[in-house]
Amino acid sequence: MGSETCQQVERYCPDTTSTVGRIFDIKRFALHDGPGIRTTVFTKGCPLRCAWCHNPESISPEPALAFMPDRCIGCGACLRVCPRGAHRLDAAQHVLDRQACAVCGLCAAECPAGALELVGREVTVGEVMEEVLRDRPYYQTSGGGLTVSGGEPTSQVEFTESLLQAAADEGLHRCLDTCGHCSFELLQRLGALVDLWLFDYKETDPARHVEQTGVSNELILDNLRRLHATGAPIRLRCPIIPGLNDRADHFEGIARLAKELADLESVEIMPYHRLGEGKGDRFGLAGRQPARAQAPTQAAIDGWIAALEALGVRAIESSRQ
Repeated sequence: MGSETCQQVERYCPDTTSTVGRIFDIKRFALHDGPGIRTTVFTKGCPLRCAWCHNPESISPEPALAFMPDRCIGCGACLRVCPRGAHRLDAAQHVLDRQACAVCGLCAAECPAGALELVGREVTVGEVMEEVLRDRPYYQTSGGGLTVSGGEPTSQVEFTESLLQAAADEGLHRCLDTCGHCSFELLQRLGALVDLWLFDYKETDPARHVEQTGVSNELILDNLRRLHATGAPIRLRCPIIPGLNDRADHFEGIARLAKELADLESVEIMPYHRLGEGKGDRFGLAGRQPARAQAPTQAAIDGWIAALEALGVRAIESSRQ
């Protein structure tokens, strides 16, 4: 971002650009996180433990160390800098003792082969906006803007609020992607700064929701209904995972909810993809591996859309918006 734009952001919101948050990624040219071309900021920390989570590194609010042993060249740089002896070469095999690891990131900084990576960094709103504003021309021509996602953005409400405010002051369209499992007061606090809510609806059956996400869907549904009652623009996002929630009763539940919330902007089907399956080992998540499902065929996705249409609900596929 040029000095003129930096000065503009500072003039607009001098009390908020220094607000610090923890993120794990910034994705430019995002096409599936709201209308148009967007930049999506992924915050750390999430209250859910979805069985199919494709970003398990987002769950903890703390940094996470990724280890890709197939990239290790056995140079020993990590052994020399680790203050707690968490790395060792055992018969030329690199072993990481995660119980000893303090996730300080020194090893990742020294690794020449990219076998170690510290995921999760602290940034200021101003630093994020420098990157976001690089693509202003694309937002203007496509109707895009900024999306704050996660993790769960409400878990860092001060940072999320400050980031949305900075984007609003720059005239950018703003989306917030939420799982809805938070106090309604947090949603209210952010409401005036959100142009479009991307609200997840993961499972109709209460018992299955607990089993698949670790929490009840009661608070989520209550927040969704209350948010809808305020007149907020909401896109209902429904991740569909073969073998878990691609059931007729769940599609019926989506249809009932969509008809109840008559002013929804749209219902969006989000087909399962397998990008998260390799992350369990990478982040040391033994016992919390993402559920492994077959990626759906286009015919299956079309069938889901048709099932909802037969129930009186027009749905879109996230890859076709």
